[in-house]
Amino acid sequence: MNESHSGETSTPSRPQSLLWSLPWKLLAPYAIAMGVLIAVANFLVFLPLGNLLTWAALIYPLTFLVLDLANRTHGARFATQVMACGFAIGLPLSLWLAETRIALASLTAYLCGQALDILVFDRLRNAGWWKAPLFSSLVAATTDSVLFFTLAFAYSGADWLLWCLGDTGVKLLVVVVGLPLYRSISLRLSPATVG
Repeated sequence: MNESHSGETSTPSRPQSLLWSLPWKLLAPYAIAMGVLIAVANFLVFLPLGNLLTWAALIYPLTFLVLDLANRTHGARFATQVMACGFAIGLPLSLWLAETRIALASLTAYLCGQALDILVFDRLRNAGWWKAPLFSSLVAATTDSVLFFTLAFAYSGADWLLWCLGDTGVKLLVVVVGLPLYRSISLRLSPATVG
């Protein structure tokens, strides 16, 4: 026990860890959405959609929407917490739903892509409502696709370069088409802070 100057005893305070200081009520919906989207995309990556794509290409870009909404309404620090918690949720789900190689490649690409998304978004935050989500997601989606397909399928005998190009193209298209959805949701979440 510590003694104060007045002679009273006090109990030592518990150190504040990052885990205990997170705003869980606010964070949970974003983090759960991220974790589930990652795991579902990792499962769907083995379900082809023609010769160029898998179903994952249509699902995964929603992670950029979730992260950009978190970043716009609560800031870069909160978005980083969403990314980390989404990873913590997505890791065991992905290992359960997908092959280990796919899960690890996906989560590595996720961390790199989403970190870039947060950085670019934050730098463009005041450049107009559409610039930050568009350019951050374009950079992140391209990085994610290249890393994922290289780590997951290089030297596997699969036509991974073609898949990577198709996947990247669809992600970029979904990002552009999703801008009105981003705008609509962001205005509802926090109209005073969305520019």
